[in-house]
Amino acid sequence: MTKIVFMGTPDFSVPVLKMIVEEGYDVLAVVTQPDRPVGRKHVLTPPPVKAAAVELGLRVIQPEKLRGSEELQEIIALQPDLIVTAAFGQILPKELLDVPALGCVNVHASLLPKYRGGAPIHQSVLDGESETGVTIMYMAEKLDAGDIISQRAMAIEDHHTTGQLFDELSIIGRDLLKDTLPAIVAGTNERIPQDETKVTFARNISREQERIDWAQNARTVFNQVRGLNSWPVAYTTLNGDNVKIWAVRESVETTTEAPGTVVAKAKKFFTVACGEGTAVDVLELQPAGKKAMPAVNYLNGVGSKLEIGERFE
Repeated sequence: MTKIVFMGTPDFSVPVLKMIVEEGYDVLAVVTQPDRPVGRKHVLTPPPVKAAAVELGLRVIQPEKLRGSEELQEIIALQPDLIVTAAFGQILPKELLDVPALGCVNVHASLLPKYRGGAPIHQSVLDGESETGVTIMYMAEKLDAGDIISQRAMAIEDHHTTGQLFDELSIIGRDLLKDTLPAIVAGTNERIPQDETKVTFARNISREQERIDWAQNARTVFNQVRGLNSWPVAYTTLNGDNVKIWAVRESVETTTEAPGTVVAKAKKFFTVACGEGTAVDVLELQPAGKKAMPAVNYLNGVGSKLEIGERFE
């Protein structure tokens, strides 16, 4: 029976872990990030992969930093045949990459060599891509640069948010790895070197990327808002207060007003000017200190005094 160490952290990784167990592989341990404070009350909360591993009765290892740690030596001592990672969140040191006879493979949520890095799903939506997918790849010392084993693509539709794509790509990743693992174990899988001339990167989302630049055209603002939904969520300011914008659509309105200006109000939305004479209809938002709400609730409540001509900065 093939002995596997699994490494992952968020919800994306959970279906992959469960599949490996269900397929009868011997999971020696699950390595994940430490528990973190969550919410306004900073409740110490285990990552989703830890919760799943505990439920499955698996050994859990949680290094704060893998390189040079006691936990690293603990993992090496297990002598796994294969290491599988899926959104683990740390780079594996060479001394660990060299341990498994079958290598270390990663479930990466992009069609490599495009979008190496920590936020490939976010970036694909932010960039308005029409396609994304999952790559099963060998891990190397260089970030997401290993040989490709298999890939599976899916279309990005206008209704997709990053949160929705995480869920769908998680299932695609699970199924693709399930189909690919037998060949990896047998040593009959493909190894396709990545084309370095086509490499792009998707670094972790910065605070600067979260702020809406209303001078961009409506399509760009639309992609930014859905690209940051469900986290970290795009934001703007109104009268000095931060306002998170959860959902917009491209408006049929055209305008000559300055970007950020409220140019129309309807029962269920209000319209904000963007660059190039375009505009978006705001459908869902979250005023400072409030929960996210449909625009109709906002306009009937805390935003009832919002006037045409006011401006989001």
